Amino acid sequence: MAAPSAAGPVPAAPLLRVVAECGRSRARAGELLLPHGAVPCPVFMPVATNGTAKGVTAAQLGALGCRVCLGNTYHLGTRPGPELVERAGGLHGFMDWPHNLLTDSGGFQMVSLAELSEVTEEGVRFRSPHGAGEILLTPEKSIEIQNALGSDIVMQLDDVVSSTTTGPRVREAMSRSVRWLDRCLAAHRHPQRQRLFAIIQGGLDPALRTQCLREMTLRDVPGFAIGGLSGGEEKDRFWRMVKLSTDLLPRDKPRYLMGVGYATDLVVCVALGCDMFDCVFPTRTARFGSALVPWGSLQLKNKQFARDFRPIDRDCACPTCRRHTRAYLHALLRTEPAALHHLTLHNVAYQLNLMSSIRESILAQRFPEFVRSFLGTMYGGGRGGVPPWVREALAAAGIALD
Repeated sequence: MAAPSAAGPVPAAPLLRVVAECGRSRARAGELLLPHGAVPCPVFMPVATNGTAKGVTAAQLGALGCRVCLGNTYHLGTRPGPELVERAGGLHGFMDWPHNLLTDSGGFQMVSLAELSEVTEEGVRFRSPHGAGEILLTPEKSIEIQNALGSDIVMQLDDVVSSTTTGPRVREAMSRSVRWLDRCLAAHRHPQRQRLFAIIQGGLDPALRTQCLREMTLRDVPGFAIGGLSGGEEKDRFWRMVKLSTDLLPRDKPRYLMGVGYATDLVVCVALGCDMFDCVFPTRTARFGSALVPWGSLQLKNKQFARDFRPIDRDCACPTCRRHTRAYLHALLRTEPAALHHLTLHNVAYQLNLMSSIRESILAQRFPEFVRSFLGTMYGGGRGGVPPWVREALAAAGIALD
């Protein structure tokens, strides 16, 4: 009998388990099978850039049902630093978070901190906003930091340009992102317990995005992110790039649409086949006094709420809606930071509940009906009607509104 061949690396178990698919659109419900527990999807991930979501504690996030949130490699890597976080038991121990974590690679800071950065083939060099000299973030360094942080999902370092950028810089960024993916894969020390996602680039150019998709899907990675969108481009171009991406990404791996958090965008992009989302929108808009509701938002600083003793939303079971009135929150917003805490709790709960409702409708084979009901509430009653881009995107996904 022939001797057995030498054992190679044990392949990682599949990350995504699809449990239901919409019969009309590309929407699907599933689970992300991660080390700190299964995560139902489609899922919205609150952003905890520095190890905490602004305005809420980790315990409060968990109590709302959040099972995965997002930290940032660049910010955590510069302060407090990966060595200190690793000594605390990784980011889970440092922030006392028993659930899953995804860490962004630091690539987005090439856009958000563009005036402080310079990109070369080696990596991206930042002038520290903390006055500590220069920081060189290479693909290898990004993965080294993420390995130390111990996140459950790690992201490749990609070359990010604004979604409205045109010309040769877009092709350069796309091609470099493919090369940097290979460097990230080579540097990754814990592929079994930290699942590395590739990030599709290519701007708004269908040919470049298709080329990136073709190249990156040749790599054996557990999941894919759709990057370089939701940065101010026209919605008609946005949804077409999302659809192009989901059409070409493998069915058996999760599809993460980065930086998307508006309710309508979430519903449309689930219909187009996306599984994961993140955005600072719900926490950031809370800090401006805005509460998210199924019919849009309430600007609670406005005088009309001074004597309004209803909760933000009667159908919301979050702690803020159970305990406080619009009038109380209006009064607090004038002087008390506690108001921002209450609004952040509500807004995060709104996002998580929206995704839960989407998932339940897919499981019940009622997703097209859910979409029509959601849009009727969001845009009916004299609120201008459903935007044309939404109609076109949903029609392309297989859901007709008329």
